[in-house]
Amino acid sequence: METRELAVTGALEIAPPVFPDRRGLFCPVYQEADYGAVLDGTPFRVVRSGLSVNRTGVVRGVHYARSHPGTAKIILCAAGEALDLVVDVRVGSPTFGHWDSVRLTPARPRAVYCPPGVGHAFVSLAEGTVLVYLLSTPYRPEDELAVSVLDPALGLPVPRRPEPVMSDRDSTAPTLAEALDHGLLPAYRPGGGDFRQSPQED
Repeated sequence: METRELAVTGALEIAPPVFPDRRGLFCPVYQEADYGAVLDGTPFRVVRSGLSVNRTGVVRGVHYARSHPGTAKIILCAAGEALDLVVDVRVGSPTFGHWDSVRLTPARPRAVYCPPGVGHAFVSLAEGTVLVYLLSTPYRPEDELAVSVLDPALGLPVPRRPEPVMSDRDSTAPTLAEALDHGLLPAYRPGGGDFRQSPQED
């Protein structure tokens, strides 16, 4: 697999091998040993998965899990097209507040690796866009938080016209500065996925 480091520490764009023929193509999107090699020997074991089907103009995020050990994510596009966004919300990270994007489409298979504590969002660019999530931890609703994808301080490339289609939760999410002030962000630990709750939290 080929990888490209993104502008957020620890986040990667991953290009798995593709085998085209006259029928189309086959792409082995996940093999545990391959991801272990890519992630410097850290195993990525899939504990759960999810499927997100979206209309054109849907925007989801910026979502993150804040408590230890955190959720690592692999995101792939099975249909349509999406602009995938990773946002560093980890307090103390050298790239805190930075973001990067990858355009995902099954015609050019790519995956985004989002390490624990890093925020994730996407913009659906086509009707019926399907994103597949591979996740490293069980679902804990109390641990799932969001910052505003429309935060002007982040400056994410989210179209404002037509108005993005968003959930109430995402529409009312705090800005990154507000989440920081309220101790809602995870803290960064050098060396990969390990992080703890922000020391600002009571």
